[in-house]
Amino acid sequence: MGTSGTSRRLRVGIIFGGKSGEHEVSLAGAASVMAALDGARFEPVPIGITLEGRWLVGGNPLRALSEEAARRALAAGDHEAGVKRALAERATGDAASASPAHVESGEGLPAGLARELDVVWIMLHGPRGEDGTIQGLLELAGLPYVGAGVLASAVGMDKVAMKDMFRAHGLPVVDYAVVRRHEWQADPGAVEGALGRQLGFPCFVKPANLGSSVGISKVKAPEGLQTALAEAARHDRRILVERAVSAREVEVAVLGNDTPEASLPGQVCYTGEWYDYETKYGAGQTTFQIPAPLSPETTWRLRDLAVRAFKAIDCAGMARVDFFVEDDNRVLVNEINTIPGFTATSAYPRLWEASGLSYTGLISRLIDLALERR
Repeated sequence: MGTSGTSRRLRVGIIFGGKSGEHEVSLAGAASVMAALDGARFEPVPIGITLEGRWLVGGNPLRALSEEAARRALAAGDHEAGVKRALAERATGDAASASPAHVESGEGLPAGLARELDVVWIMLHGPRGEDGTIQGLLELAGLPYVGAGVLASAVGMDKVAMKDMFRAHGLPVVDYAVVRRHEWQADPGAVEGALGRQLGFPCFVKPANLGSSVGISKVKAPEGLQTALAEAARHDRRILVERAVSAREVEVAVLGNDTPEASLPGQVCYTGEWYDYETKYGAGQTTFQIPAPLSPETTWRLRDLAVRAFKAIDCAGMARVDFFVEDDNRVLVNEINTIPGFTATSAYPRLWEASGLSYTGLISRLIDLALERR
């Protein structure tokens, strides 16, 4: 691996794409980061991973993956296809023309690549990107990387482990139950009846390991529970079921390593019934009110709980902590996202911009934190 110095820029490997349902989100974020990177200090090295797990290096892997994602979304025609196509086209538009990407047939870090990089920015979401697996690969390669380590990534990705960890640290969380796929398949009536008695309706049914609201259903009555469990079970063998709360959704960005800081809180405002995939990423579906209209006491509590949640899973670099704030200003920790969306209009950068740190400055700070942690 090269060493930094005044004579050259640091080479930042930016890994995007990946084998998850959040492939298109990853492409849009990578395009945005590469466009905003401080060119005086850093040289971006784009590294793509296809949906099949093949690594793309050299040429223009972002354009190759973006064009393929747009074609795939056009052919799919499902309810999320339009949003995915728009995300892919946004990334395509930001990717400058270049020679075709070279395709690596392997499913691991291409030979010799580690020696060409100073630091890595993981712009992958969901399984095989946000769950500690690629973090472990980079640890083995001896490469510093932006964001949480193996343990925090794994806990932050697994909603069941995350909730258990938060509860163990005394953080307030929504009432929840855990369903194992084989138990539900063996006796669906018993499992569904127990959930109804324990949590009631409405409730949310979620795969334990997935993000961006993929595989999540809101269940308003007992007759909808079977379909929701079946959908979640398609994505994971463990399922989280939570009591639905009537509350405002507020997000706080956290930045740092050993002494993390919390941003101003922002309130998520959306037109949909709940914060699903299309609402999150569709144009004009979501707005943020920053700072959130909260009392000084509630604002302080949110920022304090965000840092406590960050420390509870031993996070590093960055995270976005999502909250529910009920009418009586009761605060509940919903979840922590160790690789939050990172386009210039995503919540995490916007929260820091409102707190006094520009998008380009935030990117530089996160790279510095990765090098500091190493």
